[in-house]
Amino acid sequence: MTSVLVIQPSDLDPLGPLADWLLDAGAEIHLVRAGQEPIPASMEGYQALVCLGGEMGAYDDAEHPWLKDIRALLANAVGRRVPVLGICLGGQLLAAATGGQVRPGAVGPEVGTLLIAKRDAAAGDPLFEPLPMTPDVLQYHVDEIFTLPGGAVLLASSPKYVNQAFRVGDNAYGLQFHIETTPELVQRWAEHSPEEAAFAPRGHLEHDHLVERHQDLAEVWQPFTERFVRLAAGELSPAAPGRRLPLV
Repeated sequence: MTSVLVIQPSDLDPLGPLADWLLDAGAEIHLVRAGQEPIPASMEGYQALVCLGGEMGAYDDAEHPWLKDIRALLANAVGRRVPVLGICLGGQLLAAATGGQVRPGAVGPEVGTLLIAKRDAAAGDPLFEPLPMTPDVLQYHVDEIFTLPGGAVLLASSPKYVNQAFRVGDNAYGLQFHIETTPELVQRWAEHSPEEAAFAPRGHLEHDHLVERHQDLAEVWQPFTERFVRLAAGELSPAAPGRRLPLV
């Protein structure tokens, strides 16, 4: 079994189907709920790290003091070359932990079942190369990754926000979008934050549409998750790292 540490910053964003995908790929999940349990100080004993999303911002330490512990853990994982997958807030925290910058989205929230486009650098990446050129994703974020960490490799973009997926070093991945949702969870988010939900294209948050699109999401992102576990298990070779800079 491949030991995967999962950090869940918010009850509003659980593992969802990503749990089944990890387990089916041979992972053993160790779940830590931020704010309810201590954040581990290092990745000792774990082979991979997954950090999920949440409604808070990447720098909201005053209200959520454990955010600095998550950033420190992400930096520890990158420094130890432990595979990382940061999803939405998790991707923003990875960027912040390794020298990038996160800020409120300059052109408003990005919400809906949308497409991203792979960049040229994805061609040499063990996780992103097999993806379709324009994979389906679920967008639901207010902040943006404004500046990537030094030496990071941009892997995918969207028309609204450029930095949709990136890699730090050879095996730490940040995603601005979601792959772990269910139709019911997305509709719960829409009820919880109607102002952000209003930015979704018409019909994108209706149940039947979400059911159909989540089938497409699973076809793309379940194999991606399997590749991530294989990377953590040493069965896939990591990408050639970008230029390494000191971690913040």
